[in-house]
Amino acid sequence: MAKYKIVMVRHGESEWNQKNLFCGWYDANLSDKGKEEALSAGKALKEAGYKFDLAHTSVLTRAQNTLQSILEQIGQTDIPITKSWRLNERHYGGLTGLNKAETAAKYGEEQVAIWRRSFDIPPPAMEPDHPYYEQIVKDPRYADGPSPEEFPKFESLKLTIQRTLPFWNDVIVPQIKAGKSILIAAHGNSLRGIVKHLDNMSDEQIMGLNLPTGIPFVYTLDENLNPVPNGSLQFLGDPETVKKAMEAVAAQGKAK
Repeated sequence: MAKYKIVMVRHGESEWNQKNLFCGWYDANLSDKGKEEALSAGKALKEAGYKFDLAHTSVLTRAQNTLQSILEQIGQTDIPITKSWRLNERHYGGLTGLNKAETAAKYGEEQVAIWRRSFDIPPPAMEPDHPYYEQIVKDPRYADGPSPEEFPKFESLKLTIQRTLPFWNDVIVPQIKAGKSILIAAHGNSLRGIVKHLDNMSDEQIMGLNLPTGIPFVYTLDENLNPVPNGSLQFLGDPETVKKAMEAVAAQGKAK
């Protein structure tokens, strides 16, 4: 029996998505297309009649701006917002800033597919001589966490899930059970971690899931926070548009 709904959305296209660069913890802004996607996400939620009690997002600008745009569209800019590094995108380590297609041409599509989509094989580490190391590690928004010991030099999807799920279990789950209507605006890989958890997906299954940018999706959950029949990953969008957007994400790591 349906008891709870929770809405999630991957941020709109970022400037680095547009350039096909590995972004991770680099604080890229939304592209013009991404701003339009965020507006469209807000309009879709407004048309569907959604209202929220509170929202969660990452500490990264592209997710926060997506959330802000959505809340403006639905007239709810005053609800409480929690920003946590645990909802950040996966840390792409030494790949950060590299072009995905050029990297595929250099190392092979198979190797890039492993770095992008394998469950537990991380990319190369981001070392102190990396061009974005100082910018990321010394960003003041991380003053309250992660701790120096927790701060990643790279992350596989498995590692991303390990730091995202505590936030889900300790912060979001109690709010859902308290009857709060919640919106999460985050990133492809932090959201994939939540999806994997909710749908009890295998490591292999989650590797094949490509979440499109800027299209909200809804989970309808029972009292035990398990998806009800047909309650998993329901996109608020035209099926053909969603399909094409997923295919575009999947194609990012292919050599041209």
